[in-house]
Amino acid sequence: MKVIIYTRVSTAEQTTENQLAVLQKWAAERGHTLVEVYSEKESAWKSGRQHELKRLFEGLRLRKADICLIWSLDRLTREGISAILQLVDRFKRYGVRVISFQELWWWKRW
Repeated sequence: MKVIIYTRVSTAEQTTENQLAVLQKWAAERGHTLVEVYSEKESAWKSGRQHELKRLFEGLRLRKADICLIWSLDRLTREGISAILQLVDRFKRYGVRVISFQELWWWKRW
């Protein structure tokens, strides 16, 4: 399966490297092909500022991946469960499963 990884931290002083290393290992252990990594250093509270997330969705129009691997669901947005479900539904419309490393129960339901 083709995998994209989306990582996000809230400030420029933080790093996504810890998330990325674990997610890359998870994908490799399952024999998935890593297609692209999107890394964000921006608060998810600031509406419209997640430029990498926008770029990720633009790439999905080209059917780049089967799975979007994230560290945790709150990396997608901090606007609550409704906003998370809307984003997951958007991924589903592109035929992409969202797998959250921290909430492994999540992806088994979707």
